[in-house]
Amino acid sequence: MTEASRPIYLDYASTTPVHPLVRQSMEPYLQQEFGNPSSLSPLGRRAAEACERARAQVARVLACHDDEVVFTSGGSESDNVALKGVALAQPGRRHLVTTTVEHSAVLGAARDLQEHFGVEVTYVPVDERGIVDPAAVAAAIRPDTFLVSVMLANNEIGTIQPIADIARLARERGVLMHTDAVQAAGLLDLDIDRLGVDLLSLSAHKFYAPKGIGVLYVRRGTRLVPLIHGGDQERRRRAGTENVAGIVACGAALELVEQHRPATCTRLTSLRDRLIDGIEATVPGVLLNGDR
Repeated sequence: MTEASRPIYLDYASTTPVHPLVRQSMEPYLQQEFGNPSSLSPLGRRAAEACERARAQVARVLACHDDEVVFTSGGSESDNVALKGVALAQPGRRHLVTTTVEHSAVLGAARDLQEHFGVEVTYVPVDERGIVDPAAVAAAIRPDTFLVSVMLANNEIGTIQPIADIARLARERGVLMHTDAVQAAGLLDLDIDRLGVDLLSLSAHKFYAPKGIGVLYVRRGTRLVPLIHGGDQERRRRAGTENVAGIVACGAALELVEQHRPATCTRLTSLRDRLIDGIEATVPGVLLNGDR
């Protein structure tokens, strides 16, 4: 393939390639360091230590405690565990608040809760820019609401939601707050206390790690029923032998993109504005689908 015919990949919101440094970090755990983290052998202990180092890397980016980080198979599982796990842990509350523009993992989990668990769901609409009004979310909360779930950055049009404002209003009403932050890693501040959320979902293949590994942040004290039962892995919140290589890659990748976040945001903002300005100057009657 010549340089002139090489394709330009513009679908990073869908998935990213594995960064060479990330691939390098995970390779030992695909070969010589193949131990099971639940094993008491030296090989197993080294695998467990690698998982905990990666957990600490994720926790530093989120500015949370290490034991609040749960590794999953990806963003969809994290979203499902957040919604269903909280619903099952609060059987006396049967109402969920979300928006009409969530990722299909959240909308699908909400539908499943409606159909099989008798949960009522309020879908709050967004304005012409794709932004939800925090006051509208607060107005939708009822005495039996167990969770508010609003994504941080939209996977279709990139709109950034006022999560901190929504989380504050939810907390004032004694309701837990979840955000799907899958599209935000490496681009937006993920400091948990600034966001004010109780649960947060990430998917590593959006930030230069392999597919099949994700994160669910669970604030200390948040009651959550696991969806996968078996062993005691992930402090009994997600059974199953850990994907050690994926976990190592996830920690390395999240730390890497956070280090480069200021420069990346400056570069991408400039490219975004140049693209929008060029299209608006060239195409008559064009409408921007989203928020400038």
